[in-house]
Amino acid sequence: MAFLDRVLREPAYGWRTADGELSKPTARELLREWASRVNVFASRKNWQSFSMWLFTTSLAPFFLAFFYWHFSWPLVVAGFFYSMVGMGSYGTVWLHRYGTHGAYRFKSKLARFITKNLVIRVCPDEIYVISHHVHHAKSEEPGDPYNPLAGGLYCFLADTNHQPIATDLTEAEYDRVCRLLERTGTPLHTYEQYQRWGTAEKPLHTYLAFFGNWAFWYGAFYLMGGHALATAIFGSAIVWAIGIRTFNFGAHGSGKDRRREGVDFHRGDLSINQLWPGFVAGEWHNNHHLFPTSARNGFLPYQLDLPYLYIRTLKALGAVTDMRDHTHIFMERHYEPYLAAKRGEAVTLPAEEAAVDPEDVTATP
Repeated sequence: MAFLDRVLREPAYGWRTADGELSKPTARELLREWASRVNVFASRKNWQSFSMWLFTTSLAPFFLAFFYWHFSWPLVVAGFFYSMVGMGSYGTVWLHRYGTHGAYRFKSKLARFITKNLVIRVCPDEIYVISHHVHHAKSEEPGDPYNPLAGGLYCFLADTNHQPIATDLTEAEYDRVCRLLERTGTPLHTYEQYQRWGTAEKPLHTYLAFFGNWAFWYGAFYLMGGHALATAIFGSAIVWAIGIRTFNFGAHGSGKDRRREGVDFHRGDLSINQLWPGFVAGEWHNNHHLFPTSARNGFLPYQLDLPYLYIRTLKALGAVTDMRDHTHIFMERHYEPYLAAKRGEAVTLPAEEAAVDPEDVTATP
């Protein structure tokens, strides 16, 4: 089987039905799979799925402490903007455009480390990066880890049920996984260690990295505003950690064709450009599926792209050596022909139009 067909751990209900169609499990089947995957007593190889939910639920005490002891509306607003804009943009900057697609490069390990820890972390690199390559290669097909056609709960539980890597990869396949994660700088298991733990990332390193990140940020926010500010910010992080699980369902039209003429130019899947994710996190999702390796996805004047502004600032400071910006290709291949067609003019598309993004190496690491 092709690498991307088997790199993810297939759930008990399978990617496909017996006749080859998309498997659409019931809520009971999804929850049963979730329960089996977070059970570290059944297998140590479930440690990463268990940890995802442990990290998320560990934010709940901060949330409760804020509302019980420190509640104030200004801090609610601060927490809201931190989770929506700060953590949302971080996900786009680090996990999406850099970790998965390599849309830009850091000049030094220090710049990479700072960006990796720019906010409170809740998602290990491995869970996001590997599965997102599969998502791009198989959007809305069987095997897409957050396939909107299978429903909202299917997407919500994807980090546990569909995104972990398979535990029976060959050494050559595991080597490809490591190469996909190499740019993140995360220490990875040897193949023999992977066979024991079922993941590329190391449990001890993951926990130490998250503890260090959380300790630093709680301390920083405490120095800025005491426990009130620190609990407000950490409490708000759980809103993002839970809300992000539904993002791809909505960003792919909730399984329906909601693409709009003159707004959503990529027609290879159901992805759409949404105003809220676009403004707060630079997630102009249809644009991203059109040009996955672009460091900029806000191509039109109204499409604010905060992650791109961060990357561009790093480049101006010399911390980023190069980045890809596909705006001019988008305008030439898609938007200008669209405007010309609206004016009734004859349109001749470039010969390379069929190549959506020639720099995308999703399927060929």
